[in-house]
Amino acid sequence: MTAPLQAIASPRRREILRLIWNDESAVGEIHRAMPEVTIGAVSQQLQTMLQLGLVEMRSKGQLRLYRAKPEAFGSLRAVLESMWDDSLLRLKVAAELEQARRGPRAAPKTKRKVRNQT
Repeated sequence: MTAPLQAIASPRRREILRLIWNDESAVGEIHRAMPEVTIGAVSQQLQTMLQLGLVEMRSKGQLRLYRAKPEAFGSLRAVLESMWDDSLLRLKVAAELEQARRGPRAAPKTKRKVRNQT
């Protein structure tokens, strides 16, 4: 159980796992979903999880496609899936409420310039 705990201890690895939990993705696709993380860091995290046996990789032409191995997470699998489902549900509800909202939308707040009164 040490390897799965190591994997989910990192927020970056948790996000990568979420992205490849049900669908395989190439490093570039994962990087586009996480633009604040360098492509090298994404690749390094995937290699670490590959070595730990938590993800699998297959080649398709020049692409390397990664997919999580949910069964490798044992009892943590249900916890992760529940966490991701709950956050997706909250996001979906918030988006639907905003879409259904009637009336004027509040203008974005801008900083007011303070004039020197000398």
